[in-house]
Amino acid sequence: MLGWALTFLVIALIAAALGFGGIAGTSAGIAQILFFIFLALFVISLIARAVRGKPPL
Repeated sequence: MLGWALTFLVIALIAAALGFGGIAGTSAGIAQILFFIFLALFVISLIARAVRGKPPL
């Protein structure tokens, strides 16, 4: 999921550099949403692992 967020970020940067404001804004929004979903899932997995008694990563 982090890979998709980075992909959309790169698309947004390229689109912004070429002057496509609508595409750049949409891609940046998608990248931000995917990043926060990834971050939430990562924190949940760390908490679940700690609850099960395994050491973190």
